[in-house]
Order: sequence, then C-alpha cells, then structure tokens
Amino acid sequence: MTERIENLPKALAEREYPTVGLWNRLEGRPRTADFERALRVEVRDALWLLTRQWQLGEFRGSDAGTPVTAMYSVGMAVPSRFQSALGGSAENLPADRPLEDVAERRALPFAFGPDRISYDLRLAIGRRWLKLMGLHPPIHHHRQDFVELYPIALPSPASDADTPRVAHPEVWSTLQAVAGRRMDGYELYLRIKAGHDAADGIDHVAPPHRTLINELGTRLVGWFDGLIDQPAGDATWDPRRLEHRFSVAAGQPGGAEKVLTAQEYPGGELDWHAFSIDPGTRVGGAAAPPAPINRTVFPAPVRYSGMPLPRWWAVEDGRTNFAAVRPDRTDMARLVVLEFALVYSNDWFYLPCDLPTGTLASLRGLAVTDVFGQRLWITPAGAGPDNDWQRWSMFTLDTIGSDAVPADTGLFLAPTVPKVADGPVLEEVDLIRDENANMVWGIEQTVRLPTGPGRRGSEVAAEILAQRRRLFPPTPPTAPLAPIAYLAMTSVPGHWIPFIPVHVPGDSRKIQLQRAAMPSEIDTKPVRPRTTILREGLDAAPQRSYFLNEEEVPQTGTKVTVAYNRTRWGNGRVAVWLSARRGTGRGEGSSGLTFDVPADTKPLT
Repeated sequence: MTERIENLPKALAEREYPTVGLWNRLEGRPRTADFERALRVEVRDALWLLTRQWQLGEFRGSDAGTPVTAMYSVGMAVPSRFQSALGGSAENLPADRPLEDVAERRALPFAFGPDRISYDLRLAIGRRWLKLMGLHPPIHHHRQDFVELYPIALPSPASDADTPRVAHPEVWSTLQAVAGRRMDGYELYLRIKAGHDAADGIDHVAPPHRTLINELGTRLVGWFDGLIDQPAGDATWDPRRLEHRFSVAAGQPGGAEKVLTAQEYPGGELDWHAFSIDPGTRVGGAAAPPAPINRTVFPAPVRYSGMPLPRWWAVEDGRTNFAAVRPDRTDMARLVVLEFALVYSNDWFYLPCDLPTGTLASLRGLAVTDVFGQRLWITPAGAGPDNDWQRWSMFTLDTIGSDAVPADTGLFLAPTVPKVADGPVLEEVDLIRDENANMVWGIEQTVRLPTGPGRRGSEVAAEILAQRRRLFPPTPPTAPLAPIAYLAMTSVPGHWIPFIPVHVPGDSRKIQLQRAAMPSEIDTKPVRPRTTILREGLDAAPQRSYFLNEEEVPQTGTKVTVAYNRTRWGNGRVAVWLSARRGTGRGEGSSGLTFDVPADTKPLT
C-alpha cells in the first residue's frame, strides 16, 4: 500500500520516509552497439547546463584570466670566497671541485706523536718517485740513493716504543717486507715542500742530473697535491662541537657582499638548508656579480602523475593513489600536499628559468600578462619580517640573529654534487653516556692501523696489551694476607677513552667534558687515543687539553666516522678528500668501571 506525500521537501529534510531517494545522475541508454553518440553526452537543455554549473560551484569562481606571458628579472651572485668559521684567513673558492670537498677536507695524518703512520701513502709516494726516476735513464742508478736517504725503518720487537708497529701481525709483516727495499716518499715530499731541492743530501750527482731530479721533485709535489685534497688553511671541523663550520661570500652590486654561513654541518649531504644569511660576518674579496637574467617566457600549467583531469570522460592515472595517503592530524606536510593535489592543482603555473649551479639567485621582478591583457606585478610569497613565524616560504634561507630584518627570498643553488662515493671507515668513535660512572666515554670502535686500513678497536687494544705483557711480564702475586681485598679501581678496555665533567672557566654552573686517560694494566702509563678524532691537541707543541661541549653527547649518543670520499665534478675532474661525519649513536652504555670493590683472595672450595 502506497501513501501520498503531500510535502516532499519537508519529508526529505526531516527524513520522515527513509525509502524516498533522489537520482541526479545522467546515464546514457544506447539502443545500438555503437557507443559513439552516447559518449558525446549530448544535452540540448541550456537550463540544465546552467544548473550543473551552479551545482559544481563554477559561478563562485574568481574574476581572473589565465596567464599567457611572463617577464622576469633574476639577479645572480656567485660565491667566490671561502673561510673557516674557526678563524684564519679567507681563500678563493675553487671552481673546479664541489663545495663538499672544500668544506669537509681535513689534513692527512702521517704521525701520532713520534709514531709514524699512513705507511700506505708513504710507500705510494715513494713508488711514484722511483717510477719517475726510472723513466729517465741518466738518473736511473740514483734510485737506491733515495731508498737509503729516506728509509723505511724496521721496528724492533724488543722495544716498547715500537709496540704499535709490531703488535699487529699484518703491520709487522708489511714493514718487514718493505724495510730496506722501498723509500719513505712522504719525507721527500715534506723536504721539497719546505723549499729544499729533491737532490739535496746526495752529493755525487752531476749538475745536469741534479737539475732533472729537482724538476721531477716539483712534479712529485704537484701529483700528490692533486691526488688527495687537503685544506690550504684552517680546517672547518670544530672538535668542541663535532661539526663543520664555514662561510662563503658572494659579491653584490655596489661592492657589497652577502655571506652564507653553515653553522652546524655534520658532514655528508651539503645543500641550501645547511646555510644561513650571516650579516655579522665579513669575509672580503668577493668578486663582482654577473649581469642579471632578463627573460620573457610562456607559463605552463602544473602537471603531475595522478592529477585530476579536466575532461568529462577520461580514465585518470592510477599510478598515484591519494586514498592510500593516511596523514595524522598533526602531519601538516601531507595535508598540505593533499590539499594542493586535489583542490588547487589546476591553479598553479610554472615558468622556465635555467640557472647555473653555484649561484645565489634573487627575483628582482615578475610581471604576468593574462588573456584579458592585464599585467600583474607578482611579489614573493615569503616577503616580510624574517622573524615572522607565520611567513610562508620554501627553499629560502633564514638570517642569523634576532634583529628585525627583512626576509631574504633568494634561492641558493649550492655548487654540490648529487652523489659522493664513501670509502671504508678508517676511524669510528662512539660517544656514550655512562650514568653509573657519571662519565662520558669515547669508544674507538674502528682505529687506523699504521699501514692505513681500519681495524676493530677492541682487537687493536688487545694486541697491544698482549705485546706489552710479553715485554713486561707481570710479577707473580704474593700470598694473600686477608680473605678479602679491596680493588681501588677496576680496569676498562684500552679502546675506551674517558671524558670527565668539569666546570666551564668563569662559570660555576655550566659543565663541559674534558678528555682524560686511564692507566695501563701493565704500568701507570696512560692509554692514549688511536684516532685523530680523540687525539685533538695531543700531537700539538705544546700539547693541549681537549674539551667537548656537554650537549654534544645526548642520551642517544653520538657517532663520528672518518673515511675517504670520492666524486666527479662537472668538468670531469675527480675529487678525493678525507672527511669526518657525525651521526646519531645507539644510546647509553656502561663501562663497568667501579671503585673500592671487595674481592675474594682465596678460591672457592
């Protein structure tokens, strides 16, 4: 039985009859096998079309036209000066290598105090020198003179001073094989770099041959300087903060300069986000900027995979599934991307603008002409005060300091490379907190052997301890006088370097970490670090203490690694450098160090 509905709108609004429905779909009902006419969606009712436009919200559109042409002017500045933030003089920024090379490179270590290391490089330089001399028959017979003048000394297993070279079997066998047969090329390299001639020290060389040897010495220095890049001035690594700090300067119109400073660069990926505008630093000597780029282009609408299509009958791209994106309520980045992709995507246009790498570009002006002939002046969306947290910007640099300054809307295309090949880790140090001992430990997980490659720090420490025990056998313990003895302090593995908390000078509340030393199990001789990361100040004359900021070692810990890096620049030049990188540790740890521990002197029966 059916019932007549007198007031249909009221019944629908109040849902009095749930079975009542409305259908507003337009479906074709073809009576033939040909669907061509049905797919045309032929509609002859103009009022229906106006209704559909009203229903889809097209009457609420803004009175605007589509852009057809655009004119812009882009000012460019090229960073041409480089300076370490740790002090020192500025230098020209080389254009034949990436910025990672200049920013991360560190000096190659060839000695730890009196102990020579890096025998792989010493032998490589010596082999290069003997090969150069072998290419010239008149001086071929002088090669043995250089082997005797710059020898590879054979360490003595009976000397404690040679323990680092004889404790490890592979190092000891290598030095036995090359001693007296190969030369220490690094000593010759240092002598030539100091201003001496390569033939100095060999008296029985004829004058024409001496000139040839000196010319080959200059070639040897140039070869090694180009093989591995080393800092010409001060390095950028800040050992107190465990990060790189440096500045680059670019010339501006009128003789001014703009300085970009990387305050906390841990190493690895270097891009625009590592820099900030530094108005308080003056580098000086920046080159004049090039002429601005003025261009007229045609705007093109933004297109991407999965974009909603403007046609009625079209199959959308199924490679992008926006329904699978499930952002959290606080995940603003995904929400913004979804809103752009699904709502405002057809309102965006892009303009082509090709810029060379290694430039700091700023938009001087942008004028857009639409289909109605109106010309609009477009201003940057990120303009305004730099400290305005509500300012919308992307890929822009912040300004160091708290002064009220206008925001910098420039775009920095850093002269970097997309990929850097990393060599095997030569040094690895884990800095952890030991709350039980109230200390911080620097665990040398990987140390550099004297022959060059890295080795597990625990194995190296154990081999050195075993060699010293062979040299200094422990005295047999005397009979115990009591059933219980007290140990003043327990032992810690030799690759654990302690850091103790001390006050910052002039402040009774702030704490910093100072490197200390544990006594050896053989004697009271302190155990020294075997990595360049923790040997900061030990090889200086005079020796300096090493301090580390307490906040650099959080509860999660800190990991620092040293390895060679290799990449190729745009001109085809291969760049190789040694760098340190900082990463996140694995949490807290315990060394087991305790004091005044009671111990049984008699075995259990």
